[in-house]
Amino acid sequence: MSVLDLAFERARSRPARVVFPEWDEPTVKTARNTLKKGGICEPVPVSEPSDEQLLALIEMRGAKEALARRMLARPMIRAAAMVAAGEADAMVAGIDTPTRRVIEAASLAIGQADDVRAPSSFFLMRFPDGRELIFSDCAVMVAPDAPHLADIARASARSAEALLGRAEVALLSYSTGTSGTGPSVDLVAEAARLSGFPGPVQADAALNAAIAGRKGIRSGDANVLIFPNLDAGNIAYKLCQQLAGAQALGPFLQGFRKPVCDLSRGATAEDIVAATAITLAMRPD
Repeated sequence: MSVLDLAFERARSRPARVVFPEWDEPTVKTARNTLKKGGICEPVPVSEPSDEQLLALIEMRGAKEALARRMLARPMIRAAAMVAAGEADAMVAGIDTPTRRVIEAASLAIGQADDVRAPSSFFLMRFPDGRELIFSDCAVMVAPDAPHLADIARASARSAEALLGRAEVALLSYSTGTSGTGPSVDLVAEAARLSGFPGPVQADAALNAAIAGRKGIRSGDANVLIFPNLDAGNIAYKLCQQLAGAQALGPFLQGFRKPVCDLSRGATAEDIVAATAITLAMRPD
């Protein structure tokens, strides 16, 4: 069974309310009808401000009540506050909203997980030969420093464990071990030290056990590839799409206290349905 099939199965087994801030957008409307009819979730629109939302913002941001009320006047922040207040279990947005606004709303109302300094993202890459891998970060953090890259690795490992059942992480570089030198190699090496995951590792050694063995490293069966910067990650996932026929699902935001999904502006209704199921599958038990 594919990861996507498992995500649908898991979502159906645990009823959830998902808030869609862009409720009336035609593609979202088609998707939420499919989600409801399929028993995948209960889609809900953004509600009116509530005392629970107000309290969630005050507790999360330490904001004064007047400022919190002004923040709740913005539907995207109100949707995130619904999740923070327990009025919804997840938020799916972005079809009509820039990524930075979705992240801003989630950061203000939901907040980052305890061991994460900043949000990041991942793509679930599905290849024609049946392989399913996580690529991170390909959409959010442009040039992470070593602590942020370590955060991305830890958050991606949790995402992989929830979706794929295992997390074999490799922090990628143009160097394996000490075979190359340079500032980016040093950055990846420090992130590997901080996170405890293998790195720096070249992509072939991360994916091929025989090559990893020849290079004397602990890798070869990675299903989570951590790229050193946004250039590398974005280029890699698009090359896999165009040259290898891979399906790229996402980007999915990670590192928040509760599930948030940022949709591509070009997402189809089918994409939104799949993205919602995967977001719900990552909810902790």
